Amino acid sequence: MKNIYRISIISLLLLFSALVLNSCGGVPEEKSETSGAENVFSVEEVLEMVSKENDVTRTLYTKAIVGGGKKQGMKFDEDWRKDDVEAGPLPALFLRGVATSIKKSPVPLGLYLGSDFPVNAANKFVGKQAELFEQIKEDRKPQFFYEEDQKLHTAMFADVAGAAACVTCHNDHKQSPKKDWKLGDVMGATTWQYPKDSLTYKETVAVLNSYAKGTVDIYMEYLDEIEAFETSEKPVIGDKWPADGKFLPTAEVFLDSVRKLSSYETMKHLVAASK
Repeated sequence: MKNIYRISIISLLLLFSALVLNSCGGVPEEKSETSGAENVFSVEEVLEMVSKENDVTRTLYTKAIVGGGKKQGMKFDEDWRKDDVEAGPLPALFLRGVATSIKKSPVPLGLYLGSDFPVNAANKFVGKQAELFEQIKEDRKPQFFYEEDQKLHTAMFADVAGAAACVTCHNDHKQSPKKDWKLGDVMGATTWQYPKDSLTYKETVAVLNSYAKGTVDIYMEYLDEIEAFETSEKPVIGDKWPADGKFLPTAEVFLDSVRKLSSYETMKHLVAASK
């Protein structure tokens, strides 16, 4: 069953690539030979695109999977990978899994989540990012800058507590330096980095696909973890969601839902640039 899921996901990713490259009707015929080699998107545009994809994915996972799953008795834990823990990844760890997958890919895209009150002290913002984060907390607008030390173009986007699961987890965590988080608070900033100041169509598609593959990788790891449960009741994996009972969607269903919710905005950017 696991291999069938992976084949289906590969097919869906290939379809996503084709849709992006064709840009809802195709890059104009006369540009077909050169469009893949021309730098047509600024790094800020691309990082904003992938950030929006991430917003949709994380919201869906946090609310529909974690929030809905907890109501059905499913467990989510920071130690979910340990053999004696039968649980799924918390939202922040889901994002970390995506980042790890991207890091292993050939795409030079960086992703991490930081804060001024992180549970893990290693994720505390310092220097320029700490300064910009103060501005983000005030106006919640993205911040773009060039990281001189790393030679990377950097974008920071507000990470807002949009689900009760996030607030409860951070307030109850024994290592949390802040215990009074509320829904709607800016808890941190999702930070993206890329070495070039502009990207081609192909590079842009590679960035979007590396993120999509990252979500598949970490979600599949969660489903694999469920298969190994020995004492906990296993949710039924198929086309239903926790809102319907003790169910979880397959990775294909999860990714397809993300694509339907987020790809329209991405397509608008790609189509506009092709005209």
